Amino acid sequence: MKKIVIHKPGDYKQLKIESCPSLMPGAEDVVVEVKATGINYADIIIRWGLYESAKKFVGWPITPGFEYSGIIKRVGNAVTNIKVGDKVFGVSLFNGYASEVCVPTHQVYSIPQGMTFEEAAGFPAVFMTAYHALLQIVVVRPGMTALIHSAAGGVGSSLVQLCKIKVITTIGVVGSSHKIQSLKDLGCDYIIDKSQEDLWRKVKEYAPNGCDIAFDANGVETVKESYNHLAPSGKLVVYGAHSMFPKKGGRVNWPKLIYDFLRSPRFNPINMTSQNKSLITFNLSFLFDRKDLLSEAMQDLIQWYKEGKLRAPKITTYPLEDVARAHRDLESGKTIGKLVLIP
Repeated sequence: MKKIVIHKPGDYKQLKIESCPSLMPGAEDVVVEVKATGINYADIIIRWGLYESAKKFVGWPITPGFEYSGIIKRVGNAVTNIKVGDKVFGVSLFNGYASEVCVPTHQVYSIPQGMTFEEAAGFPAVFMTAYHALLQIVVVRPGMTALIHSAAGGVGSSLVQLCKIKVITTIGVVGSSHKIQSLKDLGCDYIIDKSQEDLWRKVKEYAPNGCDIAFDANGVETVKESYNHLAPSGKLVVYGAHSMFPKKGGRVNWPKLIYDFLRSPRFNPINMTSQNKSLITFNLSFLFDRKDLLSEAMQDLIQWYKEGKLRAPKITTYPLEDVARAHRDLESGKTIGKLVLIP
């Protein structure tokens, strides 16, 4: 088999293709012959050596990749719910940038009819992140208003769709005009192009009484004002800090990163109590052992896909050998939907 290996933190040159022996499953594991692998921004942070769960669980060398699709190649002797030849997709705690991946059976799901391998590989991470952010850590009610930053990206577009299912009004924010149509296609109620419009004036216009939920993976660039524009009892859900990292060059700008860290807002729980606002944060890679959360999320997501209530993200594919170009494109912030590697 072949896989992408990173031996030390750095730029695109650290993404090396290496050959290694085929994988053998444990008793309750399966080996998947990978047909496609989803790329996530977290993979870039892993390459920089800044992703906390990668440092805690793996260290160096490491193969990135949280999601995959393919065909079951081998099964462990205790596996009874799946067989060789089945078409599957799922999540993996790293190791997805490879032609084979070995995962526990509870992280593998049958591909729904009509979903391609490429679409399946770009589905789990973004939709499970969106599901957890909206439906497992927040109590939602029809008629709420949600502010969604980076709404044309993988997680953002997933949040728009889930909000529509739950009858939540959506305010989607994009960073350039070419992303607007993709949100219109998803039925986003209000769209703000912050490259052309005053972001916070438009938020106030669309949600004069404040937003019930704000989903923010930008970090210091927007997180304070996202909080300030919450309604009473509003929730700010933070799952990233993209604005702190470079959009070109492939290397961390350490002075900027430190400066942005130091100027990130600090939230005082005493003040928050009187404001009736909440801050919620998470990193899904630390929750892979929560079989209950994974099962609940994927059961609902697959059912909604089958019912036509969800659509897979727009997919852009790259050969495994072009992984550096894929990282470069994702860092730029100009992409729409999901990027997928084809090993």
